[in-house]
Amino acid sequence: MSNKNLLPYFSVAELIARTFPDAEVVLHDLSLPQHSVIYVANGTVTGRKVGQTFHHLIEKAVFAGNPEDGVVDNYTFEKDGRQIRSSSLLIRNEQKKLIGALCINIDTTQASALLNLAQGLLMGRRADTNSGSKALPDSLGQSCPVTVEKSNEESVRQFVNNMVDSMIRELELEGKHTKEDRLELIRFMDERGVFLVKGSMEYVAGKLGLSKVTLYGYLDKIHGKR
Repeated sequence: MSNKNLLPYFSVAELIARTFPDAEVVLHDLSLPQHSVIYVANGTVTGRKVGQTFHHLIEKAVFAGNPEDGVVDNYTFEKDGRQIRSSSLLIRNEQKKLIGALCINIDTTQASALLNLAQGLLMGRRADTNSGSKALPDSLGQSCPVTVEKSNEESVRQFVNNMVDSMIRELELEGKHTKEDRLELIRFMDERGVFLVKGSMEYVAGKLGLSKVTLYGYLDKIHGKR
């Protein structure tokens, strides 16, 4: 772990997991985006392990709430066919820079099914197995820009820019400067939802010293286009 400011959150993660045994708590150090998971309490919901990366943090910031207040709550996604409800605390240092995230994951698949069954019994109808909260898929596939409310747009953009800066800094520290290295980094950003945010294409291209056309070419290659 590179940031000692996150040490107190180890105990917080344990406290939450012991109080709510069905909850998985994951602590991320976002200064190391590609290996951001530094602590896991009760990793039985999604099977997260130390040394893994984040998956849904950017989507959470885009689709649910305002990351400026530090809390992104009740976001759902799918994992191995199960519906996971998640809430995250975005952790900032004294300079207001995003340094980490504490995420709580709960498997709501059975609870949703029971609720649907109860509603069906009360309403005198057959249970709808497709009902429930709409969740984003576990894999984004090809990213498309998403429109965000103006009040949230700047906060989300800053959040993503910080993430991009950390990813590129990590790449440079590892001495990776080849075309293949850049392609792999762009693939990582794409899979993590970086390009969902308006303006991210221009920002990433500028940071990598690429033209926007070249960046589009990299993404076309990643998505299997000719």
